[in-house]
Order: sequence, then structure tokens, then C-alpha cells
Amino acid sequence: MAKRTFDLIFAVCALLVTWPVIVIAAVAVRLTSPGPAFYRATRAGLNGRAFDMFKLRTMRLGCDPLERRITEPADDRITAVGEWLRKFSIDELPQFWNVLRGDMSVVGPRPEDCGIVHDYYTWEQRRVLSVRPGIVSPADVRWYPDLTFHDPPPPDVPLQEHYLRRHLPAKLAEELRYVARSSLLLDMIVICQTLLCIAGRAWITPQRRPVVVDEDADGRLMTEQGARVE
Repeated sequence: MAKRTFDLIFAVCALLVTWPVIVIAAVAVRLTSPGPAFYRATRAGLNGRAFDMFKLRTMRLGCDPLERRITEPADDRITAVGEWLRKFSIDELPQFWNVLRGDMSVVGPRPEDCGIVHDYYTWEQRRVLSVRPGIVSPADVRWYPDLTFHDPPPPDVPLQEHYLRRHLPAKLAEELRYVARSSLLLDMIVICQTLLCIAGRAWITPQRRPVVVDEDADGRLMTEQGARVE
């Protein structure tokens, strides 16, 4: 109840502050590329229930086939305006409406594509679905701006394959650690870290951090900190 109350208050305040930015960004999207200003992405939410996650559209219309569900660093589908919206996470601001609707929390595991959840999550990894997904995540902070920056795929490996094999297990391990020790204090720390990352991105190049995913003797995936997914 305390977390939900915090989410509602924070989302209302965030929308009151950022609605001019959302409106200006939406107008820019409409004027520079054909199609709607907003994009609905179907994601797996609390207990695996599918919901529509709202974003400002950053890609050209009709450019999201199943085989390209992961966005590449220099993705040719992203528009010029979309690149700037993504750089400062402005495209994520409409998700505060998802928080008001009860689909998401301000902080939590990032919502994943329903197909990826169904096909690739183990039963242990599905524990991240026991909480509402978040606009910001501890994994996002740890590997800001994204896992591809810190661990790019080899030249002969498609990004989506690399993501499913290496990035997804590492991300889920970090998010399972969050679920195990979730608290309002931790949420506020993650929010502050996220704001610092976004504010500093234009001036500071993040230091690359290793993304090591290995298996222990029991075959359970682990991250470089030794955080076992169990």
C-alpha cells in the first residue's frame, strides 16, 4: 500500500511537471514523421498479465517485426526526433499514465515483450513478474545507458540473439535482487541515480562495465557479483 501511494503521488507530480515537454515532443513527432505521436507496446505486467505500455513514438511506422524486437544502438528505424527523445528518456514520460492506471510502478523490473517472457523466462526468472514493472530499473542504472553499450555483440552475432543469450539473464538477475530487497528507500535511491545518469549523459561518457553471465555448479545463472538467480 505504501509503495502504491508513493507511485500515485510521484506520477501525478511528474505529469504535472512534464506535460508541456510531452506535448511539445508529441507535436515534433507528428510534424517530422507520418503516423501517431504515441506508441503502444504490449508488455508482460504484474503476474504476467499483458498491458499496453505508452511511449512517444521514436521509430518509423510499421518497422517493428518480431525478428527485430531489440533496438540497436544505431538503429535505422529511429527517426531524427526519436533519437533525441531516446537520448534523454523523454519517450518514456507517458508511462507515468501507466503508473496511474496501475499497470506499472515508478521503480521496478523493466517490462518485457510478452513473447520473450513466454519463450525465454525460466520459472525462477518469472519471479520478477510478482511485482509491477517499473519505468526505471536498478538494471538500467547499473548498465546505463544500456547493456549493448557495455557488452556489444560480436560482429557475426545478431543483437537480438546476443540479448537473449547474455543481456536478458544478467538483467533478470539484477532485477530479482531488487525484488528480494525492495523498499521505498531503495526506490528513491534508484530514482535519484536515474536522474543523475540522464542529467550527466550529455556531458559524461559512461565507463564501460563488464557484463559477465556464468553458471554455477547447479546450472543457475549468475552475474559478475555472484548474485544467483534462485
